[in-house]
Amino acid sequence: MAALFPLLSNAGSVEKEVFSIQKDSVSELLVITSIKPLALIAQAALGETAKVEFLQSATQSAHDLTLTVSALDKIHRAVLVVLVGDEFEPRVAKLVQDIPGKAFLNVLDLPFFSSDVDIHGDMQQKSADPHLWVNPYSANIIGHAIQAEFGIAKRDIISEDQIKALKKSLKPVATLDYISHHDVLGNFAKAFNVSAGIPIRDGNGGHKGVKSQLLLRNVAHESGAQCVFIEPQYADKDATVIANELNLPLRTIDPQGIDVPLTEKGYAQFMQTLVVQFKACFS
Repeated sequence: MAALFPLLSNAGSVEKEVFSIQKDSVSELLVITSIKPLALIAQAALGETAKVEFLQSATQSAHDLTLTVSALDKIHRAVLVVLVGDEFEPRVAKLVQDIPGKAFLNVLDLPFFSSDVDIHGDMQQKSADPHLWVNPYSANIIGHAIQAEFGIAKRDIISEDQIKALKKSLKPVATLDYISHHDVLGNFAKAFNVSAGIPIRDGNGGHKGVKSQLLLRNVAHESGAQCVFIEPQYADKDATVIANELNLPLRTIDPQGIDVPLTEKGYAQFMQTLVVQFKACFS
């Protein structure tokens, strides 16, 4: 584990923190992530090297994290805290960064993403969308960065063959449209060459103005949207109203993967579940 945390500016203090733990107590190593999707990536990347937990509750959106006393205790005990980034979760990021010597990794600060570059197979596209975890290519990059912090050999958390199989299963619905509860599937759309949908709310889950709502209804009607996606972490009143107005079915999609277990194969399972939920819109 001599290569622990080489990417972090506070690496020196991290080595002291990590090596203060007995070498034969690997199970005691705790990695904390802000949200469940990052925990799925971290656990898949680390396997049995560390225990991974996350701060997000099942009822919280990724944008509205509030920390309990037990969550603060986890942060202090963790050898590494993985965050999406300052703008995505400013309150949590500030708290973690203010803890002296605390090792943290802001995903959006990684070289691959800090210049708003989205990894899409062999292509790189400009993107400001922070929902990187719904793109398996980006998830592998994040997983590699976490592995590097622990000196683990680079290993994909979802294979190219698995991604190709998911792409093949989505091909029949690639041109079909839908309404999403908030603007969360952009990176999923880039990875799998499907529609990014018509979002009711913005990328932070915030409400749009009346004019935007009227435009949404017109666009959805013209594009032939086939369902309205709702997410477990958000109240679905606005989605239900629009679905009733346009006579569209409601379908549940969970880009947080709250019900997916934290295992070495958990991220791949998350993507498979997400694809099944996505295709259900068009069945």
